[in-house]
Amino acid sequence: MGQAGIEPGEAGVFRLPQPSKGSPCRPQSAQGKPACPECGSSKVWRDGLRYLSDGRAVQRYLCRLCGYRFSKPKVKFNVAGEQLEGFHSGSNLAERTVSDGDLPIKKALNNSALSVAEDFRVHNVTNLGKYLNTLCPNLAIAEYCAPEGGAKNSAGAVKALMEEKAYAEGRAAGATEKTIDIQGKILEFLWWMKKNGYKESSIKSRGEILRRLMRLGANLLNPENVKDCIARQENWSYGRRANVVHAYDLFAKWAGLKWTPPKISVPEKLPFIPLEREIDDLIAGCSRHIAVALQIMKETGARAGEVFRLKWSDIDFENGTIRITPEKGSNARIFKMSGKLIRMLNHLPRSGERIFSRYKDLNSMRRTFERQRKRIAHKLANPRLLQISFHTLRHWKATMEYAKTKDILYVMQVLGHKNIKNTLKYTQLIKFKEEQEFICKIAKTPKEAKELIEAGFEYVFQRDGLIFFRKRK
Repeated sequence: MGQAGIEPGEAGVFRLPQPSKGSPCRPQSAQGKPACPECGSSKVWRDGLRYLSDGRAVQRYLCRLCGYRFSKPKVKFNVAGEQLEGFHSGSNLAERTVSDGDLPIKKALNNSALSVAEDFRVHNVTNLGKYLNTLCPNLAIAEYCAPEGGAKNSAGAVKALMEEKAYAEGRAAGATEKTIDIQGKILEFLWWMKKNGYKESSIKSRGEILRRLMRLGANLLNPENVKDCIARQENWSYGRRANVVHAYDLFAKWAGLKWTPPKISVPEKLPFIPLEREIDDLIAGCSRHIAVALQIMKETGARAGEVFRLKWSDIDFENGTIRITPEKGSNARIFKMSGKLIRMLNHLPRSGERIFSRYKDLNSMRRTFERQRKRIAHKLANPRLLQISFHTLRHWKATMEYAKTKDILYVMQVLGHKNIKNTLKYTQLIKFKEEQEFICKIAKTPKEAKELIEAGFEYVFQRDGLIFFRKRK
């Protein structure tokens, strides 16, 4: 017929060369993972689970080549390799197209208005045939049932199908190349952050935010497109939006992009301040290592990262002190430990240089605490415990110290802040019921007065040779 690579078949059916085994229409890769439906690559990663409405879990995958995220289909239907039962059950669909030529001749009914019976094997493909032939849109074959006009029209149709396929492949290749280029930009940006001294947690969080924007369809090299993508995420909180804008703002400055960040006002939310009894309940119910970490945070108000990186050399058992190495540019601190904390530390095994070396990172330690917290809250029937996190104890320490001393500068030193504005965020003006309740003691001799002062009582006044002291309950 003059067309290279086209073989004539029976009943006016023309075929193009058959697809190779690496064709995208073969959805199963050599490693047993599904191929990417976007670019056909078999280089895919497992990327979590998607839970259906009935509770079942479906595996998600992420293509390493184009970044497309997809779920594995529940039913595998390989048109190029499966056999169709009912129509030529012994034939292979890769070798022929379902057309009217595969269906039987329908004779005219007796006394019918049609005087001539029609053999519709010479007509176009039926709706069923069209549906089955298009189940694999990327299939590199195009079998076309010739119309009554002859082979000339069928050859033109085959040529049109080939041009359409080439155009689709060009678009897919362009999209893949563009995606790979943006992913390379993200890697360069993260490495720039690494070289400029950004912390690992900051690098990781910004990388996750940028990749999340890509999965949502945002073009990171087009600031207006990114703003449109952020505006469409109605389920994001104000804090989440602010974090995304902050991360992309740094990326835009690095890439030399000009953009105006959207105005996002994050409403101020007061932290949850638990009762001391509730904190003690958590400490008593957690495992040894988590209990020690919570006790240190309660007594020092240290950050979770500062506690996680504590070493045994930071503990002075002779003087009963603990040294806090700061993070986030804060000041170093030293605190006097209680007898309870010293006993708890002595019961811990010393398996490494760090006190909490059994946890590979802070997130692992935090997840362990959250599991134990959930169990304790259920056991004690106190849902308020679920609101207590590692950082809650820092807020609690600052609030309690200010309630006792009414000295904001002292609280600033306890927390290690260099700016008093940061201290004001942690200190809450809470009216405790116990503030107006005191224990009163009277000393008659200097020895009794000394004992009361050592017990934490404060001097009030002196009358008739008696010294009055008080201490909050």
